[in-house]
Amino acid sequence: MTDNLFHPYALNNTIELNNRILMAPLTRCMADDDLVPTQAMADYYGRRSEAGLIISEAVIIRPDGQGYPNTPGLFSPEQINGWLKVTDAVHENGGKIFAQLWHTGRVAHPHFFGGGEVLAPSAVGVEGTVPRMRELVYQTPKAASHQDIARLVKDYAQAAANAIDAGFDGVEIHGANGYLIDQFLHHDSNRRSDEYGGTPENMIRFALEVVDAITGRIGSDRTALRISPGAYFNMAGDSRDRNVFDLLLAELEQRDLAFLHIGIFDDSMEFDYLGGRASSYVRGNYRNTLVGVGSYSADSASAAIGEDKFDLIAIGRPFIANPDYVAKVRAGEELTPYSEDMLASLV
Repeated sequence: MTDNLFHPYALNNTIELNNRILMAPLTRCMADDDLVPTQAMADYYGRRSEAGLIISEAVIIRPDGQGYPNTPGLFSPEQINGWLKVTDAVHENGGKIFAQLWHTGRVAHPHFFGGGEVLAPSAVGVEGTVPRMRELVYQTPKAASHQDIARLVKDYAQAAANAIDAGFDGVEIHGANGYLIDQFLHHDSNRRSDEYGGTPENMIRFALEVVDAITGRIGSDRTALRISPGAYFNMAGDSRDRNVFDLLLAELEQRDLAFLHIGIFDDSMEFDYLGGRASSYVRGNYRNTLVGVGSYSADSASAAIGEDKFDLIAIGRPFIANPDYVAKVRAGEELTPYSEDMLASLV
């Protein structure tokens, strides 16, 4: 019943996937204190190399992008060398891996980078405390200046180049789930009145500048993007957001990216201003390669791909519980259920 998941899929003339099952990015907070990937991380990813493509856990592009403890970076030589061990392990087992590039924006915390300002589109904070470190209360961010924005664009492009130096097959820009790029795309977090806010054309400017800088550095064939048109995580929805994403999708469709990836925890969620599910909205407005995600089983993903709802499926927590997820699904074997105690170690 899931045969279509095991068909090869060409992202483009550069990259062909062995199957349509992607390992979704899964933050594990297991890098060392210098944010360098460890041997345990290399072993962890290597065991999951049968996925058609692994998307790494989110990787911070520079120190002030950090919002969680021990999340790996991709801005120092030591971090690049640490990732080389990971990518070597994946490639030795016949797999492919993209780095997910991350700046957390207004949910960063100065505790992690020795003090200083938190950057965001506008000086609008989020309530609450940092996960895993509840003693850290979120700060009111500084609205990024034009100089800040120009520096961020350059740092995203440099992180992409670093990813290629670290042996990654490409990058996925994290433009979803309430983090920095997503903050520019939603009215809740973007209250600007300059050329980066106020209108759809202005609100998509930063995202496109990052995309264009990265594709100019490493090629569109090695560049993907994750987006969350439906606000749901550290973000309030606004009916005006629909116009922003309508325009963004039209622009992205012209850029020939490796793929576009929905950012959603559960794709059964519906958004009134999108007319239903986020994946259905994107599929209706974007004709190129689309990755679905959000609590799909192999069976439901296979059915959705068969119905042309998306082209590839990203699987998250089941990959934590089942390093051999692809082999088990292919053989029709029972999966080990996921449980939160599995987050305590890399298996």
